Amino acid sequence: MKQHQGKHTVERTYHCDVCSKTFKRLKYLKVHQSVHIGHRRYRCDTCNKTFRKREHLNIHQRAHTGERPYSCDVCNSEFSNKSSLKVHHRVHTGDRPYRCGTCNKTFRKLEHLNIHQRVHTGERPYRCDVCNMTFSRKSNLNAHQSVHTGDRPYSCDVCNKTFRKLECLNLHQHVHTGEHPYLCDACNKTFSGKSNLKIHQRVHTGECPYRCDVCNKTFRSRSNLKVHQHVHTGERRKRPHRCDVCDKTFSDRCKLNIHQRVHSGERPYPCDVCNKTFSERGNLNAHQRVHTGERPYRCEVCNKTFSNTTNLKVHQRVHSGERPYCCDVCNKTFSNTNNLKVHQNVHTGVRPYSCDVCSKTFKLLGHLKVHQRVHTGMRPYPCDV
Repeated sequence: MKQHQGKHTVERTYHCDVCSKTFKRLKYLKVHQSVHIGHRRYRCDTCNKTFRKREHLNIHQRAHTGERPYSCDVCNSEFSNKSSLKVHHRVHTGDRPYRCGTCNKTFRKLEHLNIHQRVHTGERPYRCDVCNMTFSRKSNLNAHQSVHTGDRPYSCDVCNKTFRKLECLNLHQHVHTGEHPYLCDACNKTFSGKSNLKIHQRVHTGECPYRCDVCNKTFRSRSNLKVHQHVHTGERRKRPHRCDVCDKTFSDRCKLNIHQRVHSGERPYPCDVCNKTFSERGNLNAHQRVHTGERPYRCEVCNKTFSNTTNLKVHQRVHSGERPYCCDVCNKTFSNTNNLKVHQNVHTGVRPYSCDVCSKTFKLLGHLKVHQRVHTGMRPYPCDV
């Protein structure tokens, strides 16, 4: 009882000479001082790892023995220490006691909050010894280092493709199974990976947690921020993967594989309604909205809706006046690349659209369609009078 009552008294008479931390009992001070002198007298007989406290050694040894004495009352999951069980209980209670002071996002574990805060601070404490690339998580550094070693220990049983990380293999296997287990509550769109779902959900919430330090522009994903930052640095993004046919380069092998379908003609994603095939799953998903009529992307200015984000972004330039695509010859600007390409035919003289009947050529597909009515006799516009 006397030992317990010390928790309620404010008297902490024992002071650490190094960091001025105070303690109620002398033995607590002695244990603490080992932090400064590096004294770790308890050694594991199996792996020789050392610890300052015997209870820490006892908990560690369960990693070798497999002992998990703490059981969850709800789901019977087992844990090697009581603190892990406490954290696990929050899965069932929904308790998320750690809150980010910047964006109010909450977390079940303190270490998850600390990692998340690096999104706002830009801190990347883990550095690769080979290329000096930095990372916010140690696990990301470990995965990256296999880029230099070439180690890809995880292999797909279906196509023998290898991966550096187990989660990448699990995601890849959805290509063969067609499984999309992660569902968006807002629009019912499904995803093969949880991270893809999280990024997508920011379309509905408007959350853009990644901010450019130069111009304060915000982005939904870290990859989009990295691409944007090259605008300020002038640095060209590393594109180590080269197409053997046309020498076009790409930042990752996945994009190269998708590009190579242009040359091979492979279109592995068919539409269930009209059997039209596509080289990318994303293009198939966008196409299927033609049949469903779904238009989940809305302009905040005029409420016009669109079936994909690209068309929404192009439309928004009507309101902003932005015309980012410039002709190299006459400096005329355009709101989208298609209009720029059509305009450049004025300078090159290229007329890519040819009439099957009389071989007359046109710069625009629309002009060809109007011309073909000369041969078909179609007159689709009647006078109301």
